[in-house]
Amino acid sequence: MKKSRVVVKIGSSSLTDEQGNIVEEKVYDHVSAIAKLRENGHEVIVVSSGAIAAGFQSLGYSSRPKTVAAKQAAAAVGQSLLIQKYISLLAPFQLVAAQMLLIKEDFYSRDRFHNFYTSMSELLRAGAIPIINENDSISIEELTYGDNDMLSALVSGFTQANALIILTDIDGLYDSNPAVNPAAKRFHFIPEVTDELLSYAGDSGTSIGTGGMRSKLLAAEKSLSLGVPVFVGSGTGEDKLLDILAGKGSGTYIGSPFKSHMQMKKQWLAYHAKTAGIIIVDEGAEKAILLRGKSLLPAGISAVEGLFHAMDVVTVMNEKREVLGKGQVFYSSIDLVKVKGWPGAEAKMYSINERAEVIHRDNWVTTKIMI
Repeated sequence: MKKSRVVVKIGSSSLTDEQGNIVEEKVYDHVSAIAKLRENGHEVIVVSSGAIAAGFQSLGYSSRPKTVAAKQAAAAVGQSLLIQKYISLLAPFQLVAAQMLLIKEDFYSRDRFHNFYTSMSELLRAGAIPIINENDSISIEELTYGDNDMLSALVSGFTQANALIILTDIDGLYDSNPAVNPAAKRFHFIPEVTDELLSYAGDSGTSIGTGGMRSKLLAAEKSLSLGVPVFVGSGTGEDKLLDILAGKGSGTYIGSPFKSHMQMKKQWLAYHAKTAGIIIVDEGAEKAILLRGKSLLPAGISAVEGLFHAMDVVTVMNEKREVLGKGQVFYSSIDLVKVKGWPGAEAKMYSINERAEVIHRDNWVTTKIMI
């Protein structure tokens, strides 16, 4: 199996009981599966909910609080309880947990994302398991975006993950609520998120979590727009994540079965991704990316047209304005204008994740054949 970078999102309902208590057996089940992924050579990034659920009883609330201030207070208590549990359960596997608290604005500030990305990359290099949660004690975004679902989509896209696995207490997406309709049919695979699918999805099924199936579909839509396929479902045992990567998961695959992800990503770039701008390259860069399979570097760029952000898809043309292909960029148009023509080593400080490449060859699809 190809070694992959995998984002695993774990919802509150998969960690706690109905009263909001962290259930050690549930956490251990996830941890053992994460350890098995690592044992098989995969990089694992965890996006874990549960801070508010873990903390509200310690402050004397009888149920999950409703006000923003109370939720933020509960999260401030629960974050430490949650990470302590991960630390203690990962330790027997000789794995170190590293807490990272984010808000969504961190992804849209180049400096803030750069700091996050370099820190996370070093953690992965050192063999740690980043445990990411939204910084609920200062953010109210969870109220809008769901139980860290959208955060997991942003993490998977901006870190160039190969797959996003959203674990929940329901084994996938259905055409109606299976708790109400025994004849509800599960979707094993859906190629894209449509308005019809969103109409099937409801709210959270528990009083503990905030992320219903609608929020998971919206997160999947965002993840697919960033080129990362998604699995939504459940499972038990140490092999559950390996089974999901192998296409044998108990749930719904969205965008592509993981085993064919790279082919899917090329198809997405070629036929589905909307372009946000144009990059003009010189003859040397044209030959490098078309004939030698190289990544596009700032030194080969002659001009930049349009306004786009890092991780957007752009069209690449030669100086005759012939379309060469499409790719996902690591630089915004504003920063790329500054560094076009520069050596990659000097330009990478302007990249959102300190990459010398403007477009990595894995994020590129050719549409022009050189003769």
